[in-house]
Amino acid sequence: MMQRASQRRLALAACSLMAMTVAGTAHAQSAAEITPVTPVEQDAPANDIVVVGSQIKGARINEALPVTVVTTEEIRSTAAVSGDELFRSIPQFGDVRFNSQYIPGSSNSARGDVGSLDLRSLGVGNTLVLLNGRRVVNHPTSQANDQLVPVLSFNSNALPVNGLERLEVLRDGAAAIYGADAVAGVVNTVLKNNYKGGELSLQYGGGEGTGYREFNANGVVGTDFAQGRGNVTLFGSYDRGTGLLSTEQDFTASSDKTPLFADTYFAGATSLDGRSVTNQYANLRTVGNVVVRQNGTALTNASGQFHLQPTTNAGCNAAIGNAVCIQSGTQATSGVDRNLRYDAGAAGTSVIPRLDRVNLFLTGNYELSEDITAYTELGFYKAKTRAVQSPASTTTASPLVVPATSYWNPFGPATLNGAANPNRLPGLSSSAAGTALTVPNYLFADLGLRKVEVTNQQFRTLLGLRGTLGSFDWDSAASYSEAWVRDVSDNVSRTKLYQSMLQTNAAAYNIFGTTQNSAATIDGIRQDLVRYTKSSLATFDFRLSNAHLLELPGGSLGFAGGIEARRETQLDNRDARIDGTITFTDPVTGAVLSDFVDSAINPDTSGSRNVAGTYAEFAVPVISPDMHVPLIRSLDFQIAGRYEHYSDFGDVTVPKVAGAWDLVKGIRLRGSWAKSFRAPNLEQINATVVTRSNSRTDYVYCEADLRAGRIASFNNCARAQTTQARRSGNPDLDPEKATTTSVGLVLEPPLPSEWGAITVTADYWRVRQTGLVGLYGEGNALILDYLLRQSGGINPNVIRAAPTAADVDAFAGTGLAPAGQVLYVLDQYVNLQPQKVRGLDLNLTYRTPDTSIGRFNLAVNASHFFEFYQEPSPGIQELLDARAAGQINNGTVISNGGSLLEQNRKPKWRGSATLTWSLGDVTVSGFAQYTGKVFDTALTYPDGSYWEITPTTTANLYAQYRFSSGALEGSSIRLGVRNLFDTKPPLSSDGYPGVLYAPVARYWYVNVRHSF
Repeated sequence: MMQRASQRRLALAACSLMAMTVAGTAHAQSAAEITPVTPVEQDAPANDIVVVGSQIKGARINEALPVTVVTTEEIRSTAAVSGDELFRSIPQFGDVRFNSQYIPGSSNSARGDVGSLDLRSLGVGNTLVLLNGRRVVNHPTSQANDQLVPVLSFNSNALPVNGLERLEVLRDGAAAIYGADAVAGVVNTVLKNNYKGGELSLQYGGGEGTGYREFNANGVVGTDFAQGRGNVTLFGSYDRGTGLLSTEQDFTASSDKTPLFADTYFAGATSLDGRSVTNQYANLRTVGNVVVRQNGTALTNASGQFHLQPTTNAGCNAAIGNAVCIQSGTQATSGVDRNLRYDAGAAGTSVIPRLDRVNLFLTGNYELSEDITAYTELGFYKAKTRAVQSPASTTTASPLVVPATSYWNPFGPATLNGAANPNRLPGLSSSAAGTALTVPNYLFADLGLRKVEVTNQQFRTLLGLRGTLGSFDWDSAASYSEAWVRDVSDNVSRTKLYQSMLQTNAAAYNIFGTTQNSAATIDGIRQDLVRYTKSSLATFDFRLSNAHLLELPGGSLGFAGGIEARRETQLDNRDARIDGTITFTDPVTGAVLSDFVDSAINPDTSGSRNVAGTYAEFAVPVISPDMHVPLIRSLDFQIAGRYEHYSDFGDVTVPKVAGAWDLVKGIRLRGSWAKSFRAPNLEQINATVVTRSNSRTDYVYCEADLRAGRIASFNNCARAQTTQARRSGNPDLDPEKATTTSVGLVLEPPLPSEWGAITVTADYWRVRQTGLVGLYGEGNALILDYLLRQSGGINPNVIRAAPTAADVDAFAGTGLAPAGQVLYVLDQYVNLQPQKVRGLDLNLTYRTPDTSIGRFNLAVNASHFFEFYQEPSPGIQELLDARAAGQINNGTVISNGGSLLEQNRKPKWRGSATLTWSLGDVTVSGFAQYTGKVFDTALTYPDGSYWEITPTTTANLYAQYRFSSGALEGSSIRLGVRNLFDTKPPLSSDGYPGVLYAPVARYWYVNVRHSF
């Protein structure tokens, strides 16, 4: 566990030495002391306003760090209203896994007003987020990453976008400076502060051809007090969105994406039909697998299976009323019963939820003396979203039970309530006492679309002191932040449902569709599912800095050091009907189940950890310009190290070395090497059982269908089903480690003043991560089961039901032993093999001076991947080798191994450009964003290649007029459009790739702003 007593003693001694010899501390330049400045539009500004990158205020090395600053005007050019929209516009950020446009039908995932940050696509949780230079609390609800493990992220939508002074992105490993978990880099958000006066902004906009509308109101007011010794600044914003429904655009209007591919190779590929095979026409089975006949005609197959269907479908064996009939066997939803599939898209589910969001933030500072200033931050965020999703449905792993005596049971008792049973079919061979039934597949469509209401709340308090003592700056602060989420959705209680079906009158719930259930009956089985998650972060730090600690031949030696401590907690409080407090005992099997029809028992999870650390950083000038060394105008180094102790992991020490070499004025080479460490999050360690359900393909059935000639290729396989994975945390997990290297070039040619200023940067970087926490994955487990079954074996982690007669028929003549339906898959979090990622960042900024035709600002930012390779674990390599050898079909999708570049959500190229022209009171700005191609691994050509999700460029444009005189002086009006050319997101097997693109049509908005 990396416990090294010598390291601990050395670090503590260093900390004690700093405390004894230096009576001050540096700080990462908290926003409370930054006066408003003209927006900086270059890659690494030469002044010292940048917080991120170094803890040494004013050190020369600051100018050489790979920091991208997104200014207020650039933020406005993106027309972003939320943090999600803002970070999507920055090329170095990858896909958005926590996504307000991704609203799963289960509360197992993060949903509501939520967005995530994934710098360099290294994974959610690898980017450290700071607010005014200090850590922020994580969103408390987890989301599965590419390795299928729960990860946590700061909620980017909690950022008050309109309140940002600027956004700083350190594109470099910074564990030694900010904490061992800053693997990919650091994002620092700087809010408006030290404000004098006020500003109010109102904005209204909406998407063409849809009902999607948004309103935003925000304002900032600030004032000095105590003869200028103090300042208070208050920012507030309110956002309201109407939401977007699936029926409003063609690429979301149906869950069946087949028509979208009509003119392609995949025309007619049944795998594109994403409609649910679970529908309002139930699949059923008699308890005991009893075969039931009516007047000699079998109503069930040999396993007692039958299903309901409308009488308009062929094959009815017996009509039971209301145009519903019984047919033997299970529904053939891949064939003649395909019309029974449930189309959630056509039902009008939410693509973007309705939203109300409030953000408040206050900063204050007061000079206690000439050398000491007190400062504070208070932040509050609250958002409520409302969405509609597919109704609740059963799961194969825990089917429902219909009592033999239930009033609507067509196989019920001959006599009910002392009279002939009106609903028992005549001429049945089954017992006169009735036959109980199990229901593995049924959609509670008569309950209507499921209502999902999510409330997010977050607050932050911080109190600090900063000052100077001699040549040292010092800064110390304590903060407490807390975030919680309450997710409420409609569901069905097993207990209430079973009690309803036990009734022997017409008030019993009718699962057979022979009559409509009354509102009272429906309300009697309805039950809210509530999930409450909470996270907290308490921090304390003491920092010191001196940019001129001592003089060296090359200049002043800079120093920063400090101690930090934090406590993190996380709670996942599941509904009592899920966590095992309230259960349902299956009357047939005796199994103890969750009380909700679509959920397995999932215990609560909680955990906490304490982290204490100390760090030291030196800015070492080796050669300065006045030394006149040939080809070395200046040479500077940053040397840093950090020691941290984790209460649940032990000790870790991480170093960093960075350097900058100016060959001549305007030409700089820079580079860095750093190590980092990320402990598994609290859920990965502490979860006992994490049950998740995903759509997975049972490939052994695809192989049987292929051999039997029922399908021509795996693209036509319709054996996808909701598969339950029972995952477990692992307290023996090792931490993830990473080594980051980068080299870069900065060109700032000294142009004549009348030509303006230009900066060009290029940075090559490489990150190697080891011990990634992940899972084998239920999809891979099913592929392994498919491989083993071809030679007579099985995967013991795939738990199946006994094969039914229908299953036996499906495998007849294929040479494969019959396989039962998958009940669930067992899995556990483990440390996976290494991952290597290499890329290149390119930036260009150009600013002209004021001219007779105006002033122009150009900013271009691009990110390119050379490599994104995850070394397969031995188990995954076995599958890859088997596929290469032809033992398993090329149509299988094997995850967690091999090259991930350009697969699904990792394009090689991403870029953006902003061009702004201003002349007097008029400003016009354009913004363009490019996302390169990726390949959809869900659609495979015969040669093993994949469907291309085409590269896409979108553009924004706005024009603004500022009133500089008259009654409207201090006001401005802006008319803008996002997605200027009404570009649809590119086509994928899901309709569009939501983690890369927003599903919003051409969006017009008007903004009115007034300063006073």
